[in-house]
Amino acid sequence: MAGAAREGAPRVLHLHSTFAAGGKELRSVQLINAFGESLRHAIVSADPGQYGAAEHIEQGVEVRYPRDFPSLQGKPLPRRLQKLARAMQPYDLVLTYNWGAMDAVMAHTLFTDAMGLPPLIHHEDGFNEDEQERLKTSRNWYRRIALGKTSGLVVPSEVLEGIALHAWQQPIGRVKHIPNGINTAKFSASPPPDALRGVIKHEGEQWIGALAGLRPVKNLTALVRAVAHLAEDWQLVIVGEGPQRDAIRDAAEAAGIAHRVHLPGFVANPASYIGLFDIFALSSRSEQFPLSVVEAMAAALPVAAPAVGDIAAMVAQENAPFIVRPNDETALGEALQVLATDPDLRAQIGEANRVKARKHFDAADMVAAYRRLYDSALGGGVIR
Repeated sequence: MAGAAREGAPRVLHLHSTFAAGGKELRSVQLINAFGESLRHAIVSADPGQYGAAEHIEQGVEVRYPRDFPSLQGKPLPRRLQKLARAMQPYDLVLTYNWGAMDAVMAHTLFTDAMGLPPLIHHEDGFNEDEQERLKTSRNWYRRIALGKTSGLVVPSEVLEGIALHAWQQPIGRVKHIPNGINTAKFSASPPPDALRGVIKHEGEQWIGALAGLRPVKNLTALVRAVAHLAEDWQLVIVGEGPQRDAIRDAAEAAGIAHRVHLPGFVANPASYIGLFDIFALSSRSEQFPLSVVEAMAAALPVAAPAVGDIAAMVAQENAPFIVRPNDETALGEALQVLATDPDLRAQIGEANRVKARKHFDAADMVAAYRRLYDSALGGGVIR
């Protein structure tokens, strides 16, 4: 193991496409907190301005943010890749995340033998807008080569597992399917009406809620239009930040429901407020295994969403009729309409979702799987 002679806990290098407070980043933080003092961490973001997830790392965990680390962005020229490889040498384990860190993965594969680099485990959680409809052939080839000497390729969804095995031609022993998990018990509380910053749920209101980055791939203007056909007491609350805020507001104005659409921004700790929602909704063009759906299920909510990624397989069987064709605004609106008019159906589906979330998507199982994988790469007996 590279660096085994050093004193102290193993040093883990995290190379992220971004370290904003999104799904994969908060999962990484969840694992960092769970492993505690067993590991020391260094975190690098390909987008140097995005380190919002760092706010959620618990005190007492040793974390550095080496701003002098070579940029993860640029042309994959030999000298640059060699520089990236050299920067990995001081660590005991390298963890890379998504396409934005793929040059580092390539650098590791090319130079690991010559430089004695530490083991590397790559994580893929989905795709940017430029691959939401169809994977790029050039990137598929690049991934096939770059992933050649990794100690593992972690994917959270069955869809991504299939892509890894076939499009990227990775051996079955390298691909590790670990579903995302949460502390499901935390989502059982009933929050007060003012639990969500900046928005109060008034008596008689019903809420359709979404937790999503305000980005084009989330297609949130379509959700606005779908909600426009519901009764006046139905409000749409979209929790998240991103460049599509103005577009969502414009869509709400055009649909005549600006007074019923609320954008409180990013709010941490969904367990403290997601129970205010009556229906959870997504309108994304692309997802893999959205953690927000698991959170909604744990809070006993019905889910209306397109059948992208693993969503159709994630929800309980009772919820299946409300997972609709992708990119079909009309079908999404009809699903919302049925749920909005039948509170007993919402309660029945919500309870089935809660049971499934607790059985299949609890954080304890996820953390244990990652602990086994990382500990094996480090040589065993390290991560408590």
